[in-house]
Amino acid sequence: MEKYLSQLNEAQLAPTLQKDGPMIIIAGAGSGKTRVLTYRIAYLMHQGVDPFNILSLTFTNKAAREMKERIATIVGSSEAKNLWMGTFHSVFAKILRVEADKLGFPSNFTIYDTQDSGRLIASIIKEMNLDKDIYKYKQVQSRISSYKNSLITVHAYFKNPELIEADTMARRPRMGDIYKAYVDRCFKAGAMDFDDLLLKTNELLTRFPEVLMKYQNRFKYILVDEYQDTNHSQYLIVRALSDKFQNICVVGDDAQSIYAFRGANINNILNFQKDYEGVNVYRLEQNYRSTKNIVNAANSIIDKNQTKLDKIVWTANDEGEKIIVHRSLTDADEGRYVASTIFETKMQNQLPNSDFAILYRTNAQSRAIEDALRKREIPYRIYGGLSFYQRKEIKDVLSYLRLIINPADEEALKRVINFPPRGIGQTTMDKLTVAANSYKRSIFEVIKNIDKANVKVNSGTKTKLQDFATMIESFQVLNQTADVFELAEHVTKSSGLIKEFNKDTTPEGVTRMENIEELLNGMKDFVEGQKELADSTGSLAEFLEDVALATDLDADKGDADHVALMTIHLAKGLEFPYVYIVGLEEDLFPSAMSMNMRSELEEERRLFYVALTRAEKQAYLTYALSRYRWGKLVDSDPSRFIEEIDEQYLEVLTPKEELRRNPMLDADIFGDVPPTKIRYKPAKQAVVKKKGPAKQEATKFQVTTPKNLKPVSKSGNSSVSSFDGNLAVGNKVKHIRFGTGEVLKIEGTGADVKAEIDFQHGGVKKLLLRFAKLEVIG
Repeated sequence: MEKYLSQLNEAQLAPTLQKDGPMIIIAGAGSGKTRVLTYRIAYLMHQGVDPFNILSLTFTNKAAREMKERIATIVGSSEAKNLWMGTFHSVFAKILRVEADKLGFPSNFTIYDTQDSGRLIASIIKEMNLDKDIYKYKQVQSRISSYKNSLITVHAYFKNPELIEADTMARRPRMGDIYKAYVDRCFKAGAMDFDDLLLKTNELLTRFPEVLMKYQNRFKYILVDEYQDTNHSQYLIVRALSDKFQNICVVGDDAQSIYAFRGANINNILNFQKDYEGVNVYRLEQNYRSTKNIVNAANSIIDKNQTKLDKIVWTANDEGEKIIVHRSLTDADEGRYVASTIFETKMQNQLPNSDFAILYRTNAQSRAIEDALRKREIPYRIYGGLSFYQRKEIKDVLSYLRLIINPADEEALKRVINFPPRGIGQTTMDKLTVAANSYKRSIFEVIKNIDKANVKVNSGTKTKLQDFATMIESFQVLNQTADVFELAEHVTKSSGLIKEFNKDTTPEGVTRMENIEELLNGMKDFVEGQKELADSTGSLAEFLEDVALATDLDADKGDADHVALMTIHLAKGLEFPYVYIVGLEEDLFPSAMSMNMRSELEEERRLFYVALTRAEKQAYLTYALSRYRWGKLVDSDPSRFIEEIDEQYLEVLTPKEELRRNPMLDADIFGDVPPTKIRYKPAKQAVVKKKGPAKQEATKFQVTTPKNLKPVSKSGNSSVSSFDGNLAVGNKVKHIRFGTGEVLKIEGTGADVKAEIDFQHGGVKKLLLRFAKLEVIG
C-alpha cells in the first residue's frame, strides 16, 4: 500500500487519505485528478470498506474502464470487479433494471437511442396530422429532452401555464399532447430513452422512500468525477444518495465547465460547500503536463472570468517556448501555415505525427486544414466526426455535381433523386432499376425515355421523374460556361438542398449548413487558385478530380501515427506535445452566439482555457484576416482571447506575405511618406529565438504594419510582372502553394506571359505570371 501512496505529492495525498465526510477536490488542468480518485478508492478498500459500498460516477465509459484497471493492479482484479463504477447512465440503468417493476416497466426494458426516439416522435406528429414544417421532429425531440433533464414531467407540464404559453407563442400549441403521447408510447413499448434513465431514477428515489434508503445504505462512499459537468437531474440523484452518510467526494475544475449547451450547471460545483456541512476543500494546483509559459498564459486568460473558484495553477516544468500567435490572410493560408510548421517541426526533431493536434471551434473549419495536410502528405484523423468530404450533406452536394459530369453514375443518382424529397419512392426506383438492367441502359437514360421504356408508373410520378431529368440537364448546360463555385451555388439552391437543410434549426442542422457553406468556400478558393494555371479553368471536372484524390487519401490507412483533428469539446481530457488552436477570430471563437450574456462569454473563455491547457510543449494560436462565407471573402477580427493573454507569454509572427495582389498604381508617384505620417505606429521588434524555418519575424501583438513592409512592386514576394523581365529559365523560385521549383520555359508577351515551372511537390505547372505569387530565390 505504501508503494502507491508514495507516488502522490503532498496536495494529492491529503484528499486520498480522508476517509469520511464531504469533500471537494478542485483540480487544475494536468494536476493528476484521475490518479487521486483511483488511489482514494484503493485506499478506502485497504481501510476495510467493502467495494460493494463504493459508487464511482464518471462521464465516459473509457474513464471508468481505465480507473478500474488501475485499481485492479493495486487491490486485485476480483475485488475491483465489485465496485459500482461507470457513467451516470450505465449505473442508473443497472439500478432501474432491478427496480423497474415499481415504475410499471419490465426489467428487460428497451433503451431507445436518439434515432429510435426521433422516429417515434416523427410518427406521432404524422398520426396527429400536424404540420411537420412547424412541428419539426428534431426540435420537438430536443424540447422533450430539455423537459426531462429539467424534471418537467407530462404532469408538471400541464400544470405550468408559462410553458404552455411559450409553446403556443412558438406556434406549437400541441407540444404537450405530443409529449404525453410519446411518454405513453414508450411506456406501452416497455422502453426508456437516455433522458429517462435519469428522470426515472429521480422518480424512483422520490416516490419510494424504501428504495432510497436501500441505495443510501448500499452506497456509503460516493465519488463523482467531472462534477462541473453534471446537470440538475444528476445533481439531485447524487444529493439524494449521499444524504445519509455524506461521505461524498466530488472532483472537478470550474475552469473546465464547457457543457452548458448540454444542460451542465456550473453552480453545482460553485455551491457544493453550501449543500453539505463541514466540507473539506482540497486544491490540486500543480500542473504536470505543460510548460510554465503555457500554464501562466492559461492562468492569465481564465483570470478574466468573474464566476470562478479560487486556485492558482503552477508548474515546476521548464519555462518552455512562448505561445506562437500567427496571422494569415485567409483561412487557406492558415491551413498552409499549420501544415508547413507541422512538417518542419516534425522533420527537424524526428517526431511522430501523433505529437500534433489541431483544435477548432466548429467542425466546418477542418476543410481548409485537411486540404493543406493532404498536400503535404501528412496523415491525419478526424475525431468525433467524419472527414469533411465524407459527411452526409457534403456527399449530397457532390452527388449532384457527379451526376452533372456523369449521368450514368447510379450511386450518385440513387442518393439524390429523392433528396430533397420529391415523392419518388423505393418502389419506383426498383422498377427503374429493373428496366435499366433489362435494356442495358443507365437509370438516367431510362428516366429520359420513360415512355419508350414501358416503366409502369402513374402520371404524377412520371412527371416528377421527367422534371428531375430536366433539372440535371439544365445544370449540365450551365456547367459549360460556369466555374465550379458558380455552378455549385446554383445547384444547392435550385435543387432545394439549401431550403431542406435550412428547415432544421437544431445545432446539428446549423452544423450541416456551416459545412455546405465551407464546401462553397473551398470551391471559391479552388477557383481563385486555378487562375494561376495557364491550362486550367476552375471547372467542375477539375474540382471533382481534386476531391476524388482527396477522399481516397482520407480513408483510414489503419496507421496509428496521425495528426489529430477535433473540436475543442472533444479534446477535453486529452494532451499533446504540440497543439494548434485555429480560427481565433471574433464571431467564430468566441462564437457569435455567445455575445448575449456574460455567462455565455465566460463559457467560451473556459473553452479556450481547455484548448490551451491540452498543450505540453508548444501552443500555436492562429487566425485569418479574412474567411470565405458563402463564397464571399469576409473580413475577420482577431479574437479577444488573444488580447487577454499577458503578452510576455506570446511571440507574435507577422507573415511576410503581407500583400498578395499588385496595386493598380506605382507607389513611387506619391513620393516618400515621412515616418511621422504613418497611420499605424510600428511597435518595437521583439527578440526572436532561432527555432528553425517554421518561424518568421516576430513583433508584439499590436503591430498591424511591419517596419520592413515595402511596396509590392519592389518586394521579393511580388508577382513576376514586377520582375522587369529578369525572370529567366533556370531561376529557382518559391510559390505559396507548390513550394520551390525551377523555371523550365518562358513564353508569351504582355499580360499573357507564362512560365513553365517544375515544382518539387506540385510537379510541372504552367503559371500565368500576372497572377502567380512567385518569389525568386536563386
